[in-house]
Amino acid sequence: MTVHRIAVLALDGVTPLDLAIPTQIFTAQPETTYEMTLCALDEKVRTTAGFALVADGDLERVRTADTVIVPGFEPMTSVPDAVLDTLAEARDRGRRVVSICTGAFALAEAGVLDGLHATTHWKHIDDFERDFPAVMVDRDVLYVDEGDVLTSAGVCCGIDLCLHIVRRDLGAEVANRIARGLVAAPHREGGQAQYVPAPVPVAGEASLSATRGWALHRLGEPLTLRVLARHAGLSQRTFMRRFTEETGTTPLQWLLGARLGRARELLESTDRSVDQVARDCGLGTAANLRLHFRRTLDTTPTAYRRTFTRLASRGPADSSAVPTVPTYAGDAAAAR
Repeated sequence: MTVHRIAVLALDGVTPLDLAIPTQIFTAQPETTYEMTLCALDEKVRTTAGFALVADGDLERVRTADTVIVPGFEPMTSVPDAVLDTLAEARDRGRRVVSICTGAFALAEAGVLDGLHATTHWKHIDDFERDFPAVMVDRDVLYVDEGDVLTSAGVCCGIDLCLHIVRRDLGAEVANRIARGLVAAPHREGGQAQYVPAPVPVAGEASLSATRGWALHRLGEPLTLRVLARHAGLSQRTFMRRFTEETGTTPLQWLLGARLGRARELLESTDRSVDQVARDCGLGTAANLRLHFRRTLDTTPTAYRRTFTRLASRGPADSSAVPTVPTYAGDAAAAR
C-alpha cells in the first residue's frame, strides 16, 4: 500500500496536548501506512507549557506531505508569512489540511477556510468569527469535515477528528482498534457546548459508563429507554437527564450512533448480507439500515462496503475514493 505522509506543523506557542494527539494517532502502526513527521519553521519550538521541542522536519517537508495538521497554539496572532504561504500552497495543490483547536486561526489567516464551515475552541470562537468573516463558523460541533479541509473544536476534540480521519482512510475497524489502544471512544455524539462551564452535578452521582458498556455488547437486542434505565437502577426520567448530562446526547441517539458504527465494522470486515448486518447491529431491517446510512453518510451499505473493500488494498493515499460530504460531528442532523 502507498505510504501516506503526514506533516504535523508545530507553530511557536504550540499546545502540548494538541500536538500529542496527531503524533500519537498517526505514528506508524502495523495496520496503517502513515508516515508522520513533526515539522516547524525553526528547529526548536516553544510550547505553552514552558519547554521546547525539537522538530525533525521543516517547511519543505510540509510541502511534500499528503496531509498537513496544525495543532493549537497561543497567542493566535502573527503567524509567519512563510507558514501562511505553505498552508495556502498545500490547499491549492489539493492536499488535506487539518487543524486542531486554535490551529484553525492559522488556516483561516492563510485563507484556507474561506467559504467553508469550520470550528475551533469554544473559548475563542467569538474572536474567530469576528476576525474571519469569510468563514462559516459552527459553534456546537466536535469537528467539521469539509472533504480536504477539516477542523476540530477544543483540545480533546482533536482525538475525535483524528480517529475520524483514520476511519475515512482505513475504515471503522482500524479506527476502533486505535481508539481502544488510546482508551478513547471511537465516536462521540454531542457538541462542544457540553463542555462549556455548567452547574456542577450533584455529588455522589455515579457514571453511567457501565450501562453504556453493557449496551455496546448487546446492540443486536431490543434496547429501550426502560431497559437501559433498569440496568442503571434509575427511573427513566432520571436516567434520561443523567445520560444527556454525561454524553451531550439522548440515549436513543447514542444507540443509533453505536449501531451505525457496528454496522460499518461488519460491512468492512465480514461478508454478511445487508439484512444480517442490520439484524446484528440492532437496526432490524435492511431498509432501516439503508435509511440511516443515507441520512448519516450519504451512501448505501452496499456502496460503503464496496468502497472500503477497494481501500483495504490501496491505503489512505486513495481515501478520496470515499464518498464524502461536509460532516459536522455532534450536529443534531448527524444523529437523526
